[in-house]
Amino acid sequence: MEPHIDNVRKTPYLGSIATRGITMLAVHEVATLTSKGQITLPKSIRQALGVDTGGKVAFDLRDGEVVVTRADAEHEDPAIAAFLALLARDIETGRNIRGLPEDLARTMLELSGHKVDLSDDFDEDVEI
Repeated sequence: MEPHIDNVRKTPYLGSIATRGITMLAVHEVATLTSKGQITLPKSIRQALGVDTGGKVAFDLRDGEVVVTRADAEHEDPAIAAFLALLARDIETGRNIRGLPEDLARTMLELSGHKVDLSDDFDEDVEI
């Protein structure tokens, strides 16, 4: 299916976009903002997102564009993505990775399997 876009994108179009070897549906619709700041998601958009009456959608503003996704869909936070990429590079290069201090590892092994009642109060001072 070839995308159809008129010269000013005023009419709906339906097409497909291939990204990373995956073909995704490309849908363009126009909705009108009411005086209360509300819009009705066009049927083709609701169907593409898989949302129905009572379903929730999330709006993300990225580089001046609004991205609409199902609220239960996983959202990518650019700050978290950058942090995870940094961690991945560190792990790949072995940088900033070292074993636990020996005394901490020994204590953790000694305490593993020790039953703890989380509703109990602490008897000793705790440093945070």
